[in-house]
Formats: sequence, C-alpha cells, structure tokens
Amino acid sequence: MPETREQNRQGGCCESFTNYLTSAKFLLYLGHSLSTWGDRMWHFAVSVFLVELYGNSLLLTAVYGLIVAGSVLFLGAIIGDWVDKNSRLKVAQTSLVVQNVSVILCGIILMMVFLHKDELLTMYHGWVLTCCYILIITIANIANLASTATAITIQRDWIVVVAGENRSKLADMNATVRRIDQLTNILAPMAVGQIMTFGSPVIGCGFISGWNLGSMCVEYFLLWKVYQKTPALAVKAALKAEEAELKQLNVHKETEPKPLEGTHLMGEKDPDLRELEDGQEPSCGSQLSEPFRTFRDGWVSYYNQPVFLAGMGLAFLYMTVLGFDCITTGYAYTQGLSGSILSILMGASAITGIMGTVAFTWLRRKCGLIRTGLISGFAQLSCLILCVISVFMPGSPLDLTVSPFEDIRSRFIQSEPIHMPTETPAILRTTEMNVSSGPDPTDDFSAMSVNSESMVSVSLLFAGVIAARIGLWSFDLTVTQLLQENVIESERGIINGVQNSMNYLLDLLHFIMVILAPNPEAFGLLVLISVSFVAMGHIMYFRFSQKTLGSQLFACGPEEKEVTNENENNSSVV
Repeated sequence: MPETREQNRQGGCCESFTNYLTSAKFLLYLGHSLSTWGDRMWHFAVSVFLVELYGNSLLLTAVYGLIVAGSVLFLGAIIGDWVDKNSRLKVAQTSLVVQNVSVILCGIILMMVFLHKDELLTMYHGWVLTCCYILIITIANIANLASTATAITIQRDWIVVVAGENRSKLADMNATVRRIDQLTNILAPMAVGQIMTFGSPVIGCGFISGWNLGSMCVEYFLLWKVYQKTPALAVKAALKAEEAELKQLNVHKETEPKPLEGTHLMGEKDPDLRELEDGQEPSCGSQLSEPFRTFRDGWVSYYNQPVFLAGMGLAFLYMTVLGFDCITTGYAYTQGLSGSILSILMGASAITGIMGTVAFTWLRRKCGLIRTGLISGFAQLSCLILCVISVFMPGSPLDLTVSPFEDIRSRFIQSEPIHMPTETPAILRTTEMNVSSGPDPTDDFSAMSVNSESMVSVSLLFAGVIAARIGLWSFDLTVTQLLQENVIESERGIINGVQNSMNYLLDLLHFIMVILAPNPEAFGLLVLISVSFVAMGHIMYFRFSQKTLGSQLFACGPEEKEVTNENENNSSVV
C-alpha cells in the first residue's frame, strides 16, 4: 500500500508537470522567450553593425535611435488602435511575421554591404552605399514598430485574457515575463557578441537572420496553440461592440432625426464613418485625416483614464541617465572602468531587477497593488540618494565653472577648437610619471590613494543605480498591472500604444539633454536632473494613490477598492 501511494503521488506529479508544459501559460512564456531573445540579439547587433559600417562613428546609430524613438512617439496610438480593431490572432501573427521578416531582410542586406562595401563605395560617388544605409535603417525601424505591436498584443492583452479574473495569477505572469526580459537582456547580447567576436560581422548577420527564420516558425505555432487553448481570446470586446453598434444604427437609421451632438471619445462614430455606414464613399480628405484623428483621440482618451497619473509617473522615470544604456556606459569609460567590470555591473543589475519582480509579487499579496507602487517608489528614491551623493564625492568630474553647453558652443558657434583643461587629472598624472620615469616604490601608496579616491564617486553612482533596480522594476510591474486591470478591453491597445509613446517621448528628451550637455563635467548636473524627474514621477503616482485609496492609503492589507475615473464627466470633451 505505501508503494502504491508513492507511485500514485509520483504519477500525479508527472501528470501535473506534463499538463503545465502543455498549458497556455507555459506556451506563452516559451513564445515570449524566443521573441525576446531574438529582439535583444538584434537590438544589440544592429547598433554594433551601424558603428562598424560607418567607420567606428556613432552617427548612424544616433540617427537610427532618433528615428525609432520618433516613430513610436507619433505612431504608438495608431498601432494601438490597429491592435484594438482587429482579431487577436491576426494582430499577433501579422506583427510577428512583419518583425521577423524585416530583421531577416536587414541581416541579408547587411551581409551584402559588409562583403561588397568597397565596390558600393565607388558606385555613383557613394550614393548606392548611402541608399543601403537608408534602407537598413528604414527596415530596422519597421521591425521595431512591429515589435511594439507584438509587445502591446501579448504583454498587455493576451496575458490578461489567459490569467482570466485571477489578479494574483496576472501578477505572477507579469513578474515571470519581466524575469524573462531581464535574463535575455543579458544573455542574448553576450551570445551574439561571442559569435561576432570569434567569427565576423557577416557571420553575425547570418546567424541572426537564421535564428529569426527558425524562431518565427516556432513562435507562429506557439501563438496558434495558445489561441486554441484559450477560447476567450477569440472573443474581442471591441469587435463585438462595433458589430452591435452597426446593427443598432441599421435598425434606427431612418427614425433617428440627427446625429447626437455630444459624442463619446472612443465610442460614437463621427460623420466620416457615418458615410461608410450609409453606403457612401468617404472623401479623400477624411481618409487622410483619420490617422490624425486616431492620434488625437488616443492621447485625449489616455488623459481621461483613471490611471493617467500612474502612467505619467512611469513615463517620467524614462527621463534619466541612471540606467545601463550607452550614456552611462560611456561615462563609466571616462571614469576608468573597464569593459569587464561593466559586464559584471550589468549582470548585478539584472539580478537586482529579478529581485524587484520577486518583491512585487510578495508586496502585492501583503499590501495590495497600489501600495506596492508607493513602497517601490520610496525604495527607488532611497537608493538614488547614493547617486546624488556621488556627484559631490572625490573623483566626481563635476565642475560648475565649466558651462554645460561648452562643448556645443565650441563646436557650432566658435571657430576655435575645443579648449581642453590645462590641469591634468591626478590619475593621468600618476600614469604619465610611471611611464616616463619608471616605477618608483615610494609612489605606490600615493598612486593607490589617488586611484581609490577617483573611484569613490563612480562606485557610489553605480551602487545607487544597481540597488534602485529593485524598486524600479517593482514599480514598473505595478503600473503595468494597473493599466491591464483598469483600461477597458476595447481601448487596451490604443491606451498602451500612447503609454509607449509617452515613454519614448521622455526617453527622447533625456537623449536631447545629453546632446546639449555632453561633457563629463556636466554629468553630475544630469544626475541631479534625472533624480528630480524620478521624484516627480513618484509624486504623480502618490497623487494617484491618494485619490484612489483616500484615508485607506496607509492602512495595512490588500486594498479592495477599485480605481474610479474622476475625469469621466470630461470624457466627451475632445
């Protein structure tokens, strides 16, 4: 009998594990892992390829980044509206195919350019090569827009439907997806970087193209399986509401004396759409203006959302130089950190990011979703205090006597070259003495003290940045779930599209801020401005929490109060 019970228990565990491997949730994780892995490899590689193509210059990379940010900024609402107005399977499969085919085409073109760059450079005075650059950036931008549509579809819509009405399950799925993002963000660039290092850029292009071709087929199948296993995905509120509204209009078309004067923002049809319903052809002007109306309606609808302040709070966190992007990495190089140390720091940031996803699920169970955002914001700001302190510590290049715009003025306004400081940094003076006069045992202690002093500021800076990732990712997951739970299904795509646009807008502003003040002496000011924007974002979230929970804001236990829309009286105002 004991043996029979043990066998039954083992059989039950194996059956449960098998059921999990074939569940819609696991298949969704697997598809997202493949998609994110390909995305991260491509985003890392395309920047390196563009630098390599243009003679180790950042010009093409900067142009690519500017076009990508601007495209999502202006097209985010339109992409989200397209997601809302079409069936889930069609949107997911179309965006998947467009994204992967674009990357494959880019990889093939890059291979041809790398192999025949010298010949292309001599054809038509280099214009053929320039056209290749334009084509590469254009197709890569299309791939990024398709990736945005995929993220909105899967991470903001499909996950909500698969989780059903279970908010705890939704929180766990959001956290798992974010952990996958964190891991692939580190491992995928490392993998493709090794291929490019020990092979060549041509081999790297071929590998990425081949990966995306195979991954596209597997992801396409996984999406279809998830769709089959989750019947609720076949029912879309936006399409059902539109069909019901058209039927209602057809029934009452002749009895209705005139169109209603007060139209709802995303619901009531405008006169141009009424022309279509009455069987008339819309004018050319109305077709051309429809994307602009969608853009306008999306942003106004975003403003009228009950979670508007929470979304704005998240967007403000993108206006910062305190992240592991090219700006912070470049600053670290100027402060003497090597590539190996930076890779270790990036790994540590990934670990703290995963810790943030674990903290989110635990805090949400104990304190509720809205209070989790408050605690996460406080934790992030507390860690960023280290970054503020680092600005004034030994080794910081902050120099208030040097104008933040000195570099811009020297390059574009004055005709004379950039004036370099006559005072050589202590760390460089020590190195020069050792090279010119040989090692001096009596100077070992002084050199060590100089090096330790110069590393105090940058060490505190990265300690604050890495520690703040716990609060950052926990806060990001909080706002993500608030958008998932409180935006109606028929507007889920367009609202998340506008949210992506807001994120890119603030991200674009932070790049402009760095372009205006690029010298290391001004980086301390950029740190202070960044922390100020993060603080403003969390103040917005605090105001949202205060309006939502009221007197229960600082109570213990999970909150049950739903988010209410205080702007619903103004929702018809366009």
